[in-house]
Amino acid sequence: MKRTIRVFAAAAFALAAHAGLPAAAQAQEAVVLKVHHFLPPPSTFHSKFLLPWCAKIEKESAGKMKCQIYPSMQLGGNPGQLYDQAKDGVADIVWTLFGYNPGRFTRAEAFELPFMMQDTVGASKALWDYIDQYDKDEFKDVKPLAFHVNGDAVIHMVKKPIMTQADFKGLKIRAATRQANKFIAALGATPVGMPVPQVPEALNKGVIDGVFLPYEVVPSLKVQEIAKFHSETDPALPAVQTSGFMVVMSPAKYASLSPELKKVIDNNSGQALSAEIGRIFLEANTANKAVTMSNKHNTIPKAEVENWMKVAQPVTESWIAEVAAKGGDGKKLLEAAKGLIAKHAGK
Repeated sequence: MKRTIRVFAAAAFALAAHAGLPAAAQAQEAVVLKVHHFLPPPSTFHSKFLLPWCAKIEKESAGKMKCQIYPSMQLGGNPGQLYDQAKDGVADIVWTLFGYNPGRFTRAEAFELPFMMQDTVGASKALWDYIDQYDKDEFKDVKPLAFHVNGDAVIHMVKKPIMTQADFKGLKIRAATRQANKFIAALGATPVGMPVPQVPEALNKGVIDGVFLPYEVVPSLKVQEIAKFHSETDPALPAVQTSGFMVVMSPAKYASLSPELKKVIDNNSGQALSAEIGRIFLEANTANKAVTMSNKHNTIPKAEVENWMKVAQPVTESWIAEVAAKGGDGKKLLEAAKGLIAKHAGK
């Protein structure tokens, strides 16, 4: 009798434990995607894009696939290692900048040249198409999910605003990309490279005097508490600087998925997703300017910015030459990038 009771109790316990599991887990343990990026949870990418995207793929996979998100480099390493973490399977999906691997994505840097972008959504569509049509080889080691740009760069300064090119002389300025750093040098300042999470401390300690940064990322880093002057360029002209970003997946992880789950990933990637991220960043760029409104703002006039555009021309020519040295046709690629940007503008 006692043995019968023990057997019944064990069976009841097992049944209760089984019943406590979600239905999807009972049939099949969910595939967990480790998603890694470099910014904190309040950031636009994490809060406005990544959380809803992960919820969507979990829903569309009926709970068979879900995300485990690691913000602020919680899986280890530094932002410059994120691409290789996806390539090598350390992470399953990563979000990172081209600029964190200087010289590695030379052809894609066409979109980071000064004064290339004026429409975040259209330029993000154009960037996806450009890489798909002209630059697959630079990203052959990963499974691309999206490419996008962020909003117009604003020049955030600690002690004084930027009004003319002469104001750059003797200053140390941070930007996110090689091309922006070349442009900063051409303007007369000293470029200082660093991942964006290091910017607040660098501003606070005087390591840099200012930073090229869209308003979108300002609140998550609390830049407005240190940099009290915000200089924008005339909005009628293309952005002084923008950065290219990628959301890429480990090819091994993608290959391990069932056809059903691959379809979910495929349905939530590509040009449309790139445009959606661009839209989210555009909206955040507008909304997040609000945190700076108690500080000083100025708009650099069109005539002055047009002079800067002339200063930027050697930066573009240098990129064309670098692409040529690597066996590409820089002029043709630049025209292709401009054509795609124009094609998708305002759409």
